[in-house]
Amino acid sequence: MSSQQKQSARRSAGTPAAPERSGSRPARLTAAAALTAVEGLALAALGAYMLIDGLTGSPDSPQQAEMGGLTVLALAVLPLVAARGLWLRRRWSRGPSLITQIVALPVAWTLVHGGGALVAGGVVLAVAALVVLVLLVNPTATEALGIGPRENP
Repeated sequence: MSSQQKQSARRSAGTPAAPERSGSRPARLTAAAALTAVEGLALAALGAYMLIDGLTGSPDSPQQAEMGGLTVLALAVLPLVAARGLWLRRRWSRGPSLITQIVALPVAWTLVHGGGALVAGGVVLAVAALVVLVLLVNPTATEALGIGPRENP
């Protein structure tokens, strides 16, 4: 029996494909999932605003506003999927969340140097990204995700 047939048999028997981790979700992992979800929702809101403004408003370039809105909506998918994975304690979700936070830091830097109200947004984004980075590299969170030290052969 091939591995695909075994996997199909497990699914049809109601056995989950990924093993469930025992114990409760650590607070650090819950906080990382929540902050990542907030970042994803903020991106989705920005993308929706840009798209609606391009369709109904009078921006300088409606095509740019619409394409920008669609792009930001597409970018919002990564942190939202990562947040769901962190919430469900999926091992794979740590990478996309880390990437999201690393990408958020230069965006925050740009916002801080933008002046005005953008400074506050940049500071909030930078703090959130740094907090999530610290939470995700914490041993408690990595163990909860099933990520441990590599064993030497």
